[in-house]
Amino acid sequence: MLTFDDLLCRARSLAQGGGRALLGVAGSPGAGKTTLARRLVRELNGTGEPWAVQVPMDGFHLADAELDRLGRRDRKGAPDTFDAAGYAALLRRLREEADGEDVVYAPGFERELEQPLAGAVPVPPGVRLVVTEGNYLLLDTGAWRRVRAALDEVWFCEGDESERVRRLVARHEEFGKGHEEAVAWVLRSDQRNAALVAATRERADLVVSLPL
Repeated sequence: MLTFDDLLCRARSLAQGGGRALLGVAGSPGAGKTTLARRLVRELNGTGEPWAVQVPMDGFHLADAELDRLGRRDRKGAPDTFDAAGYAALLRRLREEADGEDVVYAPGFERELEQPLAGAVPVPPGVRLVVTEGNYLLLDTGAWRRVRAALDEVWFCEGDESERVRRLVARHEEFGKGHEEAVAWVLRSDQRNAALVAATRERADLVVSLPL
């Protein structure tokens, strides 16, 4: 069974081939992708000069105003509520400009506002590994194909299903939903998205069972 140290070694090896490597961490909503990505980057950087950076797919959520215009606000989090083409373009730029002189700025995501935040994640020229996490990195439709093509490897996170759902409900409650509203959203929206993501598992380079 894989350990976290095994994953660290594998991530380091990606960045040893020259240039800048891009590692994707995929999985269903609430699977633990962000926790794993943050831990990888923190441990890889240690106390020295940072050479790994986390870039979240969630920075490419469409803003609520645009979701309202498109009539998609009630299913926020589905594949067509993201700017997949913009995400793919950023990943391509991160690779192509690895040896340039400019910092590349990626968008972040503000959980309290549930909105993307432009220019929140700096990726300096010295960064050798970008770890990006999100639900749909392995999706084989539309612009999402270009996302997968831009990544050196994609790991798929999975774990206890009941714990994943519990965490999702708790997350929605933490950021403003009442308990019944949170449960309804998870059952209506998040679980539908989770089924879509689970179907992409076989395309991953590595399956990671959480917690490690």
